[in-house]
Amino acid sequence: MQDAVSFIKSKTGNFTPEIGIILGSGLGSLADDYCEIAVPYADIPGFKTSTVAGHKGRLVFADICGKKIVMMQGRFHYYEGHPMETVVYPVKVMKQLGVKTLIITNAAGGVNTDFKPSDLMIITDHINFMGTNPLIGKNDDTLGVRFPDMSEVYSKKLVTLAENCAQKLGISLHKGVYMALTGPSYETPAEVKMARILGADAVGMSTVPEAIVGHYCSMDILGISCICNKAAGVSTVGLTHSEVIAAADSAKQKFITLVLAILKNLN
Repeated sequence: MQDAVSFIKSKTGNFTPEIGIILGSGLGSLADDYCEIAVPYADIPGFKTSTVAGHKGRLVFADICGKKIVMMQGRFHYYEGHPMETVVYPVKVMKQLGVKTLIITNAAGGVNTDFKPSDLMIITDHINFMGTNPLIGKNDDTLGVRFPDMSEVYSKKLVTLAENCAQKLGISLHKGVYMALTGPSYETPAEVKMARILGADAVGMSTVPEAIVGHYCSMDILGISCICNKAAGVSTVGLTHSEVIAAADSAKQKFITLVLAILKNLN
């Protein structure tokens, strides 16, 4: 990890990011719009390359709204065959770079029948249904405690800030619970029914490992889901990744506008 931090600093100089943003499928254009320094994942010690369409695979550094930001333009997924330690490694690196606030975004399926494609949802809590935990293994006491409390993974303060920004912008914003499954297959109708019974409003294949580790590292976490499709059983048609990307693309301007307002008002 120290090799990764040293390498990144050799490219960014005295740029010290205070806010990290993980950009999900189809949402990478924010990094394109504000890129000042870009470091490919393939060049960073310990990082892997992203294999998913819509993920460029680079760390992007930029000054946005007077805040120093590092953005992950693409993430690593458990379903790609990466061990969980690889999935969350960039979050630990961002912590070492100075990040105190982490905004995590994703493309998700709508379990809540009131949700429509291209809607945005602020994550208030999550259900880890991935069958594993990113903190399994020897604990690194320099990052966090062995048994971290998970009572408030997603900062209530940041949830309120996002709601206030959305209201001022006239952007409709849902709040809800995100359930993470491993993928890469989409959920069956029975699994979606289960998710709804357990209290989930959206399902996806990411975010929860990064949120757990970010909270473990004492970061303030904000999660935003772009509802890119109605989940199986809610919708009567099949799902494709191209449709997910298309829905994220149609929502990206609304998403970018909201994120910029949050950054502007974030203390």
